[in-house]
Amino acid sequence: MSFARAAEMADSKGGVAVYHGTLNSLVSMDRRLRVAELVMRVLVCVFGVLAASILGFDSQVKVFFSVEKKATFTGMKSLVFLVVANGIAATYSMMQVVRCVISMTRGSTLFSKSYAWAIFSGDQAVAYLTIAAVAAAAQSSVYGKLGQQELQWIKLCDMYGKFCNQAGDGMASTLVVGLGMTIISSISAYSLFRLYGENKGEGGD
Repeated sequence: MSFARAAEMADSKGGVAVYHGTLNSLVSMDRRLRVAELVMRVLVCVFGVLAASILGFDSQVKVFFSVEKKATFTGMKSLVFLVVANGIAATYSMMQVVRCVISMTRGSTLFSKSYAWAIFSGDQAVAYLTIAAVAAAAQSSVYGKLGQQELQWIKLCDMYGKFCNQAGDGMASTLVVGLGMTIISSISAYSLFRLYGENKGEGGD
């Protein structure tokens, strides 16, 4: 539904606005939210692709007693999880960027509760996924950096310094993705639950 249609509805009800406050404040707030959401989703998409690329191309070869040993992200399940999580976040964000652009171009706003729930649930799932991936990779990185004497795990980062440093950059980029998705989840939560507040206000009238 466009803002023009919302204005017609308000006029047909004797000037009682569908939303809380004036229609102008609604338009202004909704526009700012949609711009903020679009910027954050583009940011998440860019950093998701960046993190997946950094980790995916991360490798280092060392020679031990004439035998080459190559370190790649596939050698650690936590890094594989991190790459997959970034790929999912980037793909999902790109789809949402398209949705946001189409919505802004048409000048429409969100009135469907089921659609709002779908967006909110998707944002929450991706946010939890990326944060969980960072947490898992961080735990593995501690073992790689400090080792584990009780289990006789050596300090891998002492041998594969370049690989570990690049993996750290990928983790930092993923952390940005997770924080960005958390902010986006807050925006989608507001967009969802304000629909219930509006319906409550209408019932009171």
